[in-house]
Amino acid sequence: MSKRDYYEILGVSKSASADEIKKAYRKLAIKYHPDKNPGDKSAEEKFKEAAEAYEVLSDADKKARYDQFGHAGVGGAAGGGYGGGFGGGGMNMEDIFSQFGDIFGGHFGGGGFGGGGRSHQIKGSNLRVRIRLNLDEMVNGTTKTIKVKRMKVAEGATSKTCTTCNGSGVQIKVMNTMFGQMQTQTTCGTCNGLGKIADKIPAGANSEGLIKSEEEVSIKIPAGARDGIQLNVRGKGNDAPFGGIPGDLLVVIEEEQDATIKREGDNLHQELYISFAEAALGTTKEINTVGGKVKIKIDAGTQSGKILRLAGKGLPSIDSYGKGDMFVHVNVWTPQKLTPEQKEFFETQMRTGQMQAEPSGKEKSFFDKVRDMFS
Repeated sequence: MSKRDYYEILGVSKSASADEIKKAYRKLAIKYHPDKNPGDKSAEEKFKEAAEAYEVLSDADKKARYDQFGHAGVGGAAGGGYGGGFGGGGMNMEDIFSQFGDIFGGHFGGGGFGGGGRSHQIKGSNLRVRIRLNLDEMVNGTTKTIKVKRMKVAEGATSKTCTTCNGSGVQIKVMNTMFGQMQTQTTCGTCNGLGKIADKIPAGANSEGLIKSEEEVSIKIPAGARDGIQLNVRGKGNDAPFGGIPGDLLVVIEEEQDATIKREGDNLHQELYISFAEAALGTTKEINTVGGKVKIKIDAGTQSGKILRLAGKGLPSIDSYGKGDMFVHVNVWTPQKLTPEQKEFFETQMRTGQMQAEPSGKEKSFFDKVRDMFS
């Protein structure tokens, strides 16, 4: 099932300001909050859907990618473990409250799930890798398995509640001033805001009980992925210390240039050279496309510069709205060396005037050809 447009979900326009986007999300989040709709699965899904839309549109970089590439630009086309920061369907309530809990203000006990507040939880740092794709992989999609070095919780590592902040991650200080007592809140200096401190640290692990480990990760690349698109593999970044939420693996796609076929958006272009004889008499040529070899007909009298259009032989749209086309640019090859017999033949044609350039007036200019390509 196709994903709904994020702007449509929040009920805002593409030109909406960051404040308007935040207000729209807050309104929906309060309306469909699980505490307000206990046991209502439909409301819960709408709550998650609104959070996913806000997670993308509230981030300037993700919003720009979404505006340009749609859901595939933020990993939405990859399904399952991919997408924004929630993985487009793999999100859970703890994710939402850990990232956006403050947006609820005084509602629902300060944003806690179930009205009773929630414990402090952090997320591990994200990792970024680049994967190069050739045209065939971009057109058809593929699965890549790579080795990732990530920080994981060491076996045997344990933690305990920070006694300085009692697990809240913050310290409250009261100061006496001429205006009376003033209360300030700062990050706990003992646990650095984590709410927990290490209890047992295995050999080789750092002070937070994390150790570097190499892991193989399979990444599903959707058909239509192209240079610059970023996919998120949920939970494959660095682990968070003391039982937090793992970070994500951000996969940036890089395009590997093809030797003969060039890409322009969803469309593909390639040059085809034919001889004088083939141009004059017509012929059939076999060319390579990303879907395999295809035979194309060259009409008799074909002029150099003619462009043949093969519909649907380009890249699939990243939003699943069909495919681009393949444009074959026909060039008549002028031989640079002639045998004596060939030279005599052409000299005879020139003397007798049988091979003169005689444009009919119907030939298309360069700009006509370009206009036809995109009409």
